[in-house]
Formats: sequence, C-alpha cells, structure tokens
Amino acid sequence: MSIEINALVADARRRFRAAGIPPEEAALDARLLAQHVLGWDAARLLTHGDEPPPPHAPAAYETLVARRVAREPLAYITGYREFWNLRIEVTPAVLVPRPETELLIESALEYFDRDQRLRLADVCTGSGCVAVALGREFVRAEIVASDISEEALQVACRNVTRHGLSARLRCVQTDLLTALPGVFDAVIANPPYVSAVHAPMLQPEVREFEPPGALFAGYDGLTVVTRLVSTAAASLNRGGLLMFEFGSDQEDAVTALIGRAPDLEFVDIKRDLQDLPRVAIAQRI
Repeated sequence: MSIEINALVADARRRFRAAGIPPEEAALDARLLAQHVLGWDAARLLTHGDEPPPPHAPAAYETLVARRVAREPLAYITGYREFWNLRIEVTPAVLVPRPETELLIESALEYFDRDQRLRLADVCTGSGCVAVALGREFVRAEIVASDISEEALQVACRNVTRHGLSARLRCVQTDLLTALPGVFDAVIANPPYVSAVHAPMLQPEVREFEPPGALFAGYDGLTVVTRLVSTAAASLNRGGLLMFEFGSDQEDAVTALIGRAPDLEFVDIKRDLQDLPRVAIAQRI
C-alpha cells in the first residue's frame, strides 16, 4: 500500500528535528518542501494530505529533505523567500532576506509619502529585496540598487524584472556609493555587519551556506558601516536620509559613528519586533 503524503511530511519533520532544527521550524519546513514538490498550497495539503503522492513526488521530496537535513537554508532549496509579501528569488550568491530587514521599508514609509517623486539608493542590495519593496511602495520613485558582487547583482536584476520595475529601478555594480552619480533623497542599506569573531556561534545555515562577503565586516563588524556613514552625506540632498540596518549589539558604536560623521545628524534608532535596536537613521545637514 502506498504511503500517504502526511507520513512523508511527518518523517521529514522527525529527521529535521534530529538534525538540530527547532521543532516549529522543522514542522514548517517539512510542510513547505512538500508544497513545493507538489505545487500545492497549504489548504490543499491540509485537505489531501491523507492521499498517496504522485509517482514522482517521493524521490523528489527525499532529495530536498536530505539537503535540509544537511542544514542548507530552505530558501536556497526552493529558490525563493517571501519578503514584504513579495516572492524574491534567492541563490547562494545572496543573503536570505530576513523579516527584520522589512524595518527598512517601514522606516522609509514613515518619512516619505508613497506618491512623492524620490531618488533612492539601495546599497548592498543583495537579492534586491529592499529595492523591489521600495519600488512597489513608492510608485513615482527612481531607484538605484548597488552591490559589489556581480553574482548578487544578477539575482537583484532578475527580481527587478520579475516585479515589473525595470523602468524605474536600475542595478549598478559598485562598492557602496562609489559609482552612483548625483544625489539621493535617501540612501538605504543592509550592509555586512557581523563580527568575524561571532562566526562560530552562527547557525549552520548561516555560517556554512550564506555568502561571507555579505555577512562579515571585520573584527567588530563595523568596517563597511563605518565607510558608509563617513561617505553617505556626499550622496544625499540636504535633508536627505541615511537609513541602515546594524547588529543589535552595535547601537552605541553606530550612534557614535553618526555623531562623528561630517554633515550628518543623528535622527533615530528603530527597534524590531523583538525590541532590539535594528535600523539607524541620520539626516544630511
């Protein structure tokens, strides 16, 4: 007698937990991988999970389950991640978008109106998730997305095209703001900010699979942030805003960097849903 889909999912859930994946995440990942293989949504899996799977499904599911057991991130296995209710393509060339990074979009929406004519820069764009979300929210904005990695920028450009933003959103390969002409109403960034010292403490999904150049920034994690803060004013209109994500243990250091930066004034620190300091905002004076 054929095994039911629910039994395959339950076995995957057990194997994920044995591999060290937290129980809630293990259950979710087992279900999402089944939906991915079957092409079903959650409702169909719930109502038809007691049926035998299609002939191709068990082998295909096992291949993906084995990758997750090895702690490969789910997003790299499925090839996408939801961000700001948008499906964003991801590959091992880019970081997996995190929910806390959505705070950058929320912050921009707090300071700008959706129908303003804006010129925005998304620095260290990676997958382009921030740039694409900004493009969908600010419908009259011109946006430049930059990254030093050519492979990452290729992913970003595909996401720009997929979401119909090519007319207003341009991808540029450069180091931070170096090759971006003109000035902007806002420079927004999720730069590398993890200390190299913390690498052994990271989850295997992060430490072993995500691109180190997009994660680590020197001994204190502030190498890239320091360069960004010290040079951003030259790329901002007067009154323009610099908004960037940082590590939750870096609030004091980031505030001090902004205080020393020429032509920048500290505005605010935004806290994420866990009440951790996450996004710094400064203004060109």
